[in-house]
Amino acid sequence: MSQKSKFKHTEIGMIPEDWEVKIVGDLVKINECTINKNYNAADIEYIDTSSVDKGHLVETQKLKLKEAPSRAKRILKDNDILISTVRPNLKHFFFVEKSKNNLVGSTGFIVISSKKINPKFLYYYLTTNKYTDFLSSIADAHTSTYPSFNPNVIENSFCPYPKEDEQKFIANILSDLDSKIELNRQMNKTLEIIGQAIFKRWFIDFEFPNEKGKPYKLSGGEMVDSELGKIPNGWKMGRVGEFVKLERGLSYNGKGLSDSGIPMVNLGTISHKKNFVYEGLKYYSGEYKERNLVKSGDLVIANTDITQDRVVLGSPSIIPPDLGSEKILFTHHIYAIRNSSPISNLFFFYLLKTDEYKGRVRGFATGTTVLALPEDTVLDLCFSIPVENVLKKFNTIVNKIKDKMFINIIENRGLSQIHASLLPRLMSGKIRVSVEVKA
Repeated sequence: MSQKSKFKHTEIGMIPEDWEVKIVGDLVKINECTINKNYNAADIEYIDTSSVDKGHLVETQKLKLKEAPSRAKRILKDNDILISTVRPNLKHFFFVEKSKNNLVGSTGFIVISSKKINPKFLYYYLTTNKYTDFLSSIADAHTSTYPSFNPNVIENSFCPYPKEDEQKFIANILSDLDSKIELNRQMNKTLEIIGQAIFKRWFIDFEFPNEKGKPYKLSGGEMVDSELGKIPNGWKMGRVGEFVKLERGLSYNGKGLSDSGIPMVNLGTISHKKNFVYEGLKYYSGEYKERNLVKSGDLVIANTDITQDRVVLGSPSIIPPDLGSEKILFTHHIYAIRNSSPISNLFFFYLLKTDEYKGRVRGFATGTTVLALPEDTVLDLCFSIPVENVLKKFNTIVNKIKDKMFINIIENRGLSQIHASLLPRLMSGKIRVSVEVKA
């Protein structure tokens, strides 16, 4: 890479002298393919604006077309750029790769099909913070409850236009970073599924390995009666409250929030889809007590939920090791599990991921607009207590899973910082890529 270039003033700011500025609408087609009477797919994979987050596809919904919402209208193809027209500051954007024939997007997206510019290059430009701030300023100018912009805002805007080879090189650099980040995400998703599958097989289905390494129950392991039904011989029934206590976090003053205080775990850091949401972390510089602190490896639970689907309420999270501070606060919307028992936090983490627990949360939730989780929902949850050697084997396995997941998370944070640093510099030509011309 090189940083030596002569620059010129343009509609989009300073760019290298050998770059051009183009009108986006001259290079692309907007909302080109829409479902009509000739569309022949009965089943679709649907992407709504909530399905994507900062370029990452969280999930698609598999639906019958006739049962799909009315906004399921945009037919998506490879290299399409999706940008939500509502609240652009939330960064619900995505680049379509390896599209299926039945992939359909919401009308909440503007779908941009590149024709005369490298699609990945354009995608990265349209998702810079500078361009997102531009879209947000347009959206905020409206008086709508949900700030939005018209697709012609993007059509009539300007973008940089380096030579084709340089567009490709810039796009490849950023795309390689994204690919590694996505690989780590998918690996963690798989590891999380493995951890939950092991927990279910060992402690719900009772197919943990016996002395010969065979599945206990299938191999004729002795089962005895309990209040929970049949459990392995030597196991007992217990309540979560016999082993742990719950503690509510800091009821903080908004004046104590700052950009450089102690990191504070809050509802924004907890999700039912992933262990920890770093972007939701707050920082606090006000007064607190020692009981308001947690540490890496501690287990916390959301005790409040402002969404009516109740997916955050009761969701557990393990405090990660890379929050940059020895002290970590947690808010009064969070329960910390204070555990001094021989049963690990990871065991309780997976226990609080089971369908039985999720059902209890839905049934015990109180409140209307704001949902609350009574302590007894957690403390009175009954479970079968394994014998010591089985617990040790389980802890050994899941600790390796957790460690690998945290390594991937830390690596992704570093890669994301590199990506965020390179993106505006590459898009403005402040950092140039060396393009070799082949004979």
